[in-house]
Amino acid sequence: MTDEKIVVGLDIGSTKVCAVAGRLVRNKDHATLEVLGVGRAASDGVTKGSVVNITKTAKAIEQAISEAANQSDLDIQVVNVNFSGQHVAARRQSGSITRSSPGDEVTISDINHLLGDMYRTVIPPGMEIVHVLPMDFTVDSELGVEDPVGRNGVKLGAEFQIITAQTNAATNTRKCVERADNGRIKREQMLLSPLASSLAVLTAEEREAGVALVDIGGGTTDVAIYHRNVLRHMAVFPWAGNTLTADIQEGCKVLPPQAELLKTKFGCADPADVKLNEVVSVPGLAGRQPKDVLLKNVAIIMEERLKEIAAMVQAEITRSGYEHKLLGGIVLTGGTASVPGIERIFQRVTGMDVRIGYPDQLERNPRADLVGDPAYATALGLVWAGFKSLDERISFVSDPARHIEPRPAMPATPNPLYGREKEPNGRKEEKAKETETKEKTGWGVWKAIKSFLNDDIGNTERY
Repeated sequence: MTDEKIVVGLDIGSTKVCAVAGRLVRNKDHATLEVLGVGRAASDGVTKGSVVNITKTAKAIEQAISEAANQSDLDIQVVNVNFSGQHVAARRQSGSITRSSPGDEVTISDINHLLGDMYRTVIPPGMEIVHVLPMDFTVDSELGVEDPVGRNGVKLGAEFQIITAQTNAATNTRKCVERADNGRIKREQMLLSPLASSLAVLTAEEREAGVALVDIGGGTTDVAIYHRNVLRHMAVFPWAGNTLTADIQEGCKVLPPQAELLKTKFGCADPADVKLNEVVSVPGLAGRQPKDVLLKNVAIIMEERLKEIAAMVQAEITRSGYEHKLLGGIVLTGGTASVPGIERIFQRVTGMDVRIGYPDQLERNPRADLVGDPAYATALGLVWAGFKSLDERISFVSDPARHIEPRPAMPATPNPLYGREKEPNGRKEEKAKETETKEKTGWGVWKAIKSFLNDDIGNTERY
């Protein structure tokens, strides 16, 4: 059975801006995603996951959404959007409330009350809370409660993961979405990139058993650790795919576009897989001879940088305290996860089981083949976010005070006003009369006030 609801995910990354439109297909034993349209544009206004140029990013968003809308024949007006950046941080914090009706069972309203209080937590200036995700609850003196709804108790508490971001960076992300397509695009949800990616590539068994999701994008490497189906730890590193490109550029003495091509077309994480005499001829500058680059050297450069990233991931897993609890090992996703041999590097450095996370819960069609790559995990996860929750125990994952009422994607129409009807002439005349009446009323009140003041000022006997 196909769901009529259509969701659009907008991935604003350091190398690309991608829009994916999809809807849910409910099968007998599982659900899959039907991809309706895909749009992609180069990202020139994002650095290390953060929007630094709103105008350029807004144009890229408009281009990606327009392409996805043309493919799917939809009028896209609302999207789920991601955010990331080295400024993103997570911390653990406890909170509690005393229930007003202690004789009754705990309800979802009590949990919402507690969540709402946590969004008002005092944080450093220049930062804002973007996600509050509960780990374990407490009901009175009972600790480690996974789901408190239905239990009796007076005091409800929980330990939370509070995820914060720089206010300026989060505001820039919101602005570039709101300015795209002359302000027609609205956002329904704004999710941290690894949280979105987890919806697309992690299985329920992995989240329950314990797993570390490592999303290696263009500008940042994001780590999200799950255990017993709950987010336990999160971290962001400012070294990722673009760092590999910069290393190749420096090590092989080539231009940035040539370094990117060497990485994507000929790159390999394990030098043992490359023959010593394999050479690629790179065009030189104008009037100069082409330059031969040994692919063995490219592989050595990439291996060393990926070993450093793997070591940082291992250190973060150890710091989280879940090093020996992750039965699911490590799942690599993001564009850089497509580098051949990368899983072997992470296995050697971390000593853990490693697999590549492909978004495979898709209905087979030509568009699904376009997005079956780890580079599209975040965009597809944002689509999934419209159909399933990050945490079934809570009603919202972002501050409800920032919520904007969404407008669903609608079938495209030839109407140049995108389905919005023009006002009838009669209604325009009524509005004009109302405005005129208000203006007259306002002027009459002003004249009365002015007359009263003049009379009072002129009549000194009153004072």
